[in-house]
Amino acid sequence: MNTDTETTPRTVRALAGASGLPPVEAMISANRRRFQRTGEWATLLAVCPNSDAVLKAALLAARDHQAPMLFAATLNQVDLDGGYTGWRQADFVEQVRSHSRDIGFSGTAVCCLDHGGPWLKDRQRTEGYSYQAAMDGVKASLEACIDAGYELLHVDPTVDVRLRAGEIIDIHDVAQRTLELIDHAERHRRARGLPRISYEVGTEEVHGGLANMDNFRTLLDELKAGLLRLGYGGVWPVFVVGKVGTDLHTAEFDAGVARTLAQAAAPYGSVIKGHYSDNVGNPEAYPLSHMGGANVGPEFTEIEYETLSALEEQERAAPAAMLSHLGAVLEQAVERSGRWKKWLLPGEAGRAFAEIAPDRRTWLTRTGCRYIWTDPQVQAARRTLYANLASRGIDGERAVIDAIASRIACYFKAFNLIGAEDSLARELI
Repeated sequence: MNTDTETTPRTVRALAGASGLPPVEAMISANRRRFQRTGEWATLLAVCPNSDAVLKAALLAARDHQAPMLFAATLNQVDLDGGYTGWRQADFVEQVRSHSRDIGFSGTAVCCLDHGGPWLKDRQRTEGYSYQAAMDGVKASLEACIDAGYELLHVDPTVDVRLRAGEIIDIHDVAQRTLELIDHAERHRRARGLPRISYEVGTEEVHGGLANMDNFRTLLDELKAGLLRLGYGGVWPVFVVGKVGTDLHTAEFDAGVARTLAQAAAPYGSVIKGHYSDNVGNPEAYPLSHMGGANVGPEFTEIEYETLSALEEQERAAPAAMLSHLGAVLEQAVERSGRWKKWLLPGEAGRAFAEIAPDRRTWLTRTGCRYIWTDPQVQAARRTLYANLASRGIDGERAVIDAIASRIACYFKAFNLIGAEDSLARELI
C-alpha cells in the first residue's frame, strides 16, 4: 500500500523481500500502481554485462540517478566455463556485490540470465551438441544461476539446429521445452529452499515464431495450462520478449507493434521486454508504449571501444617509451577469436579477415571486441595505454567508465527511471 506521508527511503529489494515477491515482479507491480496514480510508466533497463567496465559504469549510473538496475547475462558471457568475461555465475554475482560495496551503491541490482536455451551458447553449436546434450547443459547452467543468486531467468528454447534452413520451430515445441526448463529450474530452487525467482519467455527472433500474434497467444496459453498442470500456479513469466522492430542492424523501435503486444500480454499478467534496444532512435517511446523492459548491450561495448580509440589518439600525441597500439591489438584479437564470422554479410562469406573492406573490419572489431576484453594481449595493451595516459595526468579507466555511464543515464531519462528506486519503493510500502 502506498502512503504519501512516508519519508524514509526504502529500496525495492528490501520491500519485495518483506512481501515475498521477487524484486522484478515487485518493480512491475509497483510500476503499475505508480501509473494508475500518476500516469507515468517506467521501462526497466537491463544492461548486458559484457565487460567489467560496463558493470562498473552501470552501477555508478544507478547510484547517481537512484535507479534500479537489471543485468542480463548470456551464457556466452557468464557460465560454468567462465564465458568470455571469465566469470562463472557465482563470480558474476559477487562482482556485482563487490563493485556495489566499493562505490556505496545500496539500491536494487538484479542479476538475470539472458537467452537460456539449447544451442544459444556458441560453444554448443560449434562443438555440435546433440539436443539432449544441449538441454542438459542449459539445465546445469540454470542450476548454477539459481545457486548463485540470479533472480530472473530468460528461458528461450527457440533455436533448433536440426531444422532445415528457413524452417521455423513449431510453437508447440517451444511451449513444451519452455515448460521443461521452468520445471527443472523450479524443482532445483525448491529443493534448495531458495526464494522465488522471476521468468522471462519468448524471443525477438523470427526463428522463435513469435512474430505471429496467434503464436504469441498460443505460447502463453500453453504455458498457463502447462504450469497449472505441473502444480506451479504461482509461477508465471513476468516478461514476454516481443519483436518490436529492433535487431542487430535496425535501431528504430516500432511503438505501434509494441502497444499491440503490450495489450495482448496484459490479460495474462505479463509485460513486454524488448531486446536489441542498442542505439535505438526513439527510446522515449518505450514507456509511452508500456514496454516493461529493454535490453541494451553491444552499444556499451561500442562506447568502450570508441573511448579507448580516442584515448589512443591522445597517447600518440605525446612521446611515450612504448605505445600501446591498442587498436591493432584489438583487431588482431577479434580476428583470432573467429567470432566475427557470424556477422559476415552474404558477399563476405569465405573471405579472410584481411580481405574484408576496412570500414567493415572496423565494424566487426567494434562489435566483436566484447568477446576479447579479457584476452591477455588486450589487457596488457590496455594497461600500457592507461599508464602512458596517467603520466600526463589522464585517468583512462575513469574516462571509459564515465562515457558508458553517461549513455546509460540517457536510457534512465528516456525510460522514466531517474529516481525510480524510491518512487517504486513507495508504491510497495
